[in-house]
Amino acid sequence: MYPNIILFSLGMPEIILIALAILLIFGGKKIPELMRGLGKGVSEFKKGVKDVENEITKDPSEEK
Repeated sequence: MYPNIILFSLGMPEIILIALAILLIFGGKKIPELMRGLGKGVSEFKKGVKDVENEITKDPSEEK
């Protein structure tokens, strides 16, 4: 069949197990800091994508 599809079919028990493993590895105090960093990274990535889209769709006749 398709082994890569099976890889991404996570159920609720698997997600809970992964969350518990992350909690044990990093501890409760470090997780909010990691999530904040992840959020900043995602927002910077979205900003970069938006800037590139604006550059691509910009009208060349509008340049100085």
